[in-house]
Amino acid sequence: MQRCEIRIAGFGGQGVILAGIILGKAASLFDRKHAVMGQSFGPEARGSTCSSQVILSDEPIRYPYVRVPNVLMALSQESYNKYGPQTTDDAVVIVEEELVKPGTLSGKRKSFSIPATRMAEELGKKLVVNIVMVGFFTAVTRLLNKEAVRKAVEDSVPKGTEQLNLKAFEKGYEFGMRAAPQEAQA
Repeated sequence: MQRCEIRIAGFGGQGVILAGIILGKAASLFDRKHAVMGQSFGPEARGSTCSSQVILSDEPIRYPYVRVPNVLMALSQESYNKYGPQTTDDAVVIVEEELVKPGTLSGKRKSFSIPATRMAEELGKKLVVNIVMVGFFTAVTRLLNKEAVRKAVEDSVPKGTEQLNLKAFEKGYEFGMRAAPQEAQA
């Protein structure tokens, strides 16, 4: 893997920051890669736009800021509209399909969508939408080892919620494997 820049964006309260922490932790602690993570959010926090930026690399990261993301995970329309055009022409764009109606972006971007909010609600907690998205991301991008991300989820979520979050991860991962089977790796 070369340097891969990822932006995860949505509204405060959707777990955008935790999703970034999980991906960075998965890479650096459980997958023997280098990672840095940054975050930004409005003063209102819950309900306002926020994002986390993660950089993954096999080599040390000398410039720790996302310049032009190779991957965008958008959980809100506002985030998609703001950050979609800022991605590389061959980026992977992942959206929450019931909250984001993708427009046309130039280039050869690969787009994937998932009804993550509905899937989280089916598990009994809308709050795990971010973990469903992390599972989906893991399957469609193949940037990180599934078990590394699974360990990071288990290690990062509040005590007592591990099983629910692992179910959310698996649900998103399985959906992603069906969405991108041609890229599947054993």
